[in-house]
Amino acid sequence: MKKSVLLVFLLLSSQLIFAQNEIGPEGHKLVWAVLVIVAVAAVFVLTARFSPQKQKKEKKPFFSIKKIQVDLEKDALYYPDNLTLKVKNTGTTDVDLTQPLLVFDNFWLKRKFKLKGMGNHTFYPLYLEKGKSHTLQIDLSRFYGHDKRLKKFPKAKVYLFDVKGKKLGSKSVFLRKTLFKF
Repeated sequence: MKKSVLLVFLLLSSQLIFAQNEIGPEGHKLVWAVLVIVAVAAVFVLTARFSPQKQKKEKKPFFSIKKIQVDLEKDALYYPDNLTLKVKNTGTTDVDLTQPLLVFDNFWLKRKFKLKGMGNHTFYPLYLEKGKSHTLQIDLSRFYGHDKRLKKFPKAKVYLFDVKGKKLGSKSVFLRKTLFKF
């Protein structure tokens, strides 16, 4: 509340100062503008100092940045059996992750799979606190058993979204040799 009032006040005061058609401001107008800004700052400081302290709670950052670092590693250079997805929350706030989307990519075709968990355990949506990390082992033989043509797809990519649908990150690896890197 205080931040929004301060922001509105600063925006409106700048409109009043810069909206005049004079070449240079007169001296007394600058003095009044500085006095008003100092008075408002003093009111904020005094209310913050003498207001009753309710509970000590964490200070939330002014801008909450949701940022994650995604690593996708394979166990072999070509034709891997397992992929390891590592997700680390490097932002300033906690993140709710939905099911990762695994995409097998052939130049013309794409096959998409939602990853539900590991070892018949479902743990998505996942709440990831800031600074924490999460690791998921992806067994590709289950996908190859579902569709044999997937072994010919040279690229695998993982997309991560939050629960609101915003894309947070992605990472891709090549599963076999290709003539063109796409």
